[in-house]
Amino acid sequence: MFDRQFLAATRRFTDRIARALANHGVKADQVTWTGFGVGMLAVPLIITGHYWLAILAILLNRVADGLDGAIARSTFMTDRGAFLDITLDFMFYSAVPLAFAIADTANNGLAAIVLIYAFVGTGTSFLAYAILAARRGMVSTDYPGKGFHYIGGLTEATETIVIFTAMCLFPAWFSWLAFFFAGLCGLTTATRILAGIRAFKSRPKSPWHSTEYRAYGGSKGHGQGTPERHPDRRLEHVGAANLRTDRAKERQE
Repeated sequence: MFDRQFLAATRRFTDRIARALANHGVKADQVTWTGFGVGMLAVPLIITGHYWLAILAILLNRVADGLDGAIARSTFMTDRGAFLDITLDFMFYSAVPLAFAIADTANNGLAAIVLIYAFVGTGTSFLAYAILAARRGMVSTDYPGKGFHYIGGLTEATETIVIFTAMCLFPAWFSWLAFFFAGLCGLTTATRILAGIRAFKSRPKSPWHSTEYRAYGGSKGHGQGTPERHPDRRLEHVGAANLRTDRAKERQE
């Protein structure tokens, strides 16, 4: 909910650091992997009760998450970087409630399961929307600098880090905080499902959904005939365009 405002407020600072790192040869993927490794240190720290150090690991993970995107924007953005960023983010998010469950299964186990299940809902709805939005050529005006279509919601990265910090500050309240945040995640999932129903109710205009595309072997995005897309998407419609040209020549003959 507050990601857009937070990113706007910190962009000048992160961009300055990112340019300095890029000038020293630091790659965006290196920062992504480093941030993930540091963030995962929160798991043993939570299990052993070192909550202040766990907070530090969580916050450093978020700093790295902001820097890798800034480095990519200052050099070049890749599909691999976007893939790693979102995949490792979701793994890190689920690891924190898992750590609390391991630390005290009797008291925290159920709440951790419910929260991780809620994360599945927010994650799948987020990614499913992004995939279909990309197919239709939709552009996210709220988050134009992302490597893929980004749909916001009530619970985004900023809210997640705030709740993780609160859990570490008040570990005895983990269950209540987890159930509360799981409820908010449920609302986020519901709003994204509704947004997807509205956005995707009409037939897509992309040629990859057409009869011509399926003739190449593609079906619902899983066919072996799916052409590999060029990074800058200039070749996205070449296959269907060539087909239309060939058919036009046949009609002229």
